[in-house]
Amino acid sequence: MRLVNDTRDAIDLRTTPVHLGLGSRAKPVEGFAWDPEVLQAYSAAVAADGAEGRLVAIFDGEGPGDHWERHPAGDELVVCLSGSVTVTRDGDGDGAPDRVVLGPGEATVNPAGTWHAVDMAGPATILTITAGLGTDHRPRTDPRPTEPAGTPGRQAP
Repeated sequence: MRLVNDTRDAIDLRTTPVHLGLGSRAKPVEGFAWDPEVLQAYSAAVAADGAEGRLVAIFDGEGPGDHWERHPAGDELVVCLSGSVTVTRDGDGDGAPDRVVLGPGEATVNPAGTWHAVDMAGPATILTITAGLGTDHRPRTDPRPTEPAGTPGRQAP
């Protein structure tokens, strides 16, 4: 994994996300993968950007998401590019989850620290702009995540 400082070539955000950092810098992330070692290397490479760094990526998928996630370092923007997606958030403390259905060109913001999951109705594509540090993941074995005392989620960028 490496951050590319200067590129004028086309970038496929499905395989090469872009890190938006301090000073309005945009750097493609070559060799990126959702692998613990790569995520750790990415986190180390962008640590100086702190909570201001963002990862921009495109995901294609179909069906229900397999995990809950949250981004303590900042808000996440989810944009539906094609198909239909439902973003489920762990509610605002009233016990009921919030659900937002998005069609092409529509977006929603997942507030910092809010557990959420994405389900795709048929083939769909989303673009995400996500805080680059400190994402937590939990398996989606329960319809709502819980946070027992002393058991933090798995760390990713």
